[in-house]
Amino acid sequence: MVTDDPATATSYWTLLASQGNTGPQGPQGDTGPTGPTGADSTVPGPTGPTGAAGPVGQAKGLSIGNEVTRIIGADTYIWLDRNLGASQVATVFNDADAYGDLYQWGRGVDGHEDRTSPTTTVLSSSDAPKHDNFIIPSSSPDDWRSPQKDTLWQGVDGINNPCPAGFRLPTATEWDTERAAWVSEDGNSNDSAGAFASPLMLVVAGYRYYGSGALFNAGSSGSYWSSTVSGSRTRRLLFDGGGALINTRRPAWGFSARSLKD
Repeated sequence: MVTDDPATATSYWTLLASQGNTGPQGPQGDTGPTGPTGADSTVPGPTGPTGAAGPVGQAKGLSIGNEVTRIIGADTYIWLDRNLGASQVATVFNDADAYGDLYQWGRGVDGHEDRTSPTTTVLSSSDAPKHDNFIIPSSSPDDWRSPQKDTLWQGVDGINNPCPAGFRLPTATEWDTERAAWVSEDGNSNDSAGAFASPLMLVVAGYRYYGSGALFNAGSSGSYWSSTVSGSRTRRLLFDGGGALINTRRPAWGFSARSLKD
């Protein structure tokens, strides 16, 4: 080896003088054993970005209302003083803050009842669709559920009863008794004026059309669901400036709902 040590300088030249030609290259040595595997890293990676905020849930039950006692003949009825979803008791017959929600018959409080909820044409096979869409059927019997089920709003224990505890949707007979009292008890008219003049102060909240979900007649007519089923249809109270009556409609319509104490 090359060195600056004087004691070894002569031997270096001696070796150099006697060295022969370089021999052929020897064969390549065997590959050495594989080194040990490195330990797994336990240091966590950087935190990912925060995900986008989810949609804000719909506020329900902000103003359930107070009880209103209605005596008709020998019978006493206790109603809530506003429509389901309404923020206040009506001050005039076309009070938009008292309109409340519009339910498809038999559905629960799932967001579809919002007056501007989105729509879908996909029917539900269950009692509780897992979305807030207003369901638009394409053929008879024009129900949001397939197959139909007529026990969804029957009494306080109805599967999808949307009313507060202890309350339920009125029957068609109970609605008709109330309608008749606008004249017999209140001395008013059988129309939207009589509906608002009653202790219930019913309003012309309009409706959503089952064929498109479009909103109609807000400010001119009121439609209130009953719990009564009639064949493949369901019964409702209807009133406007020209009169009031009970008739049948397809379950996929969107109408108002008012609660009656059981």
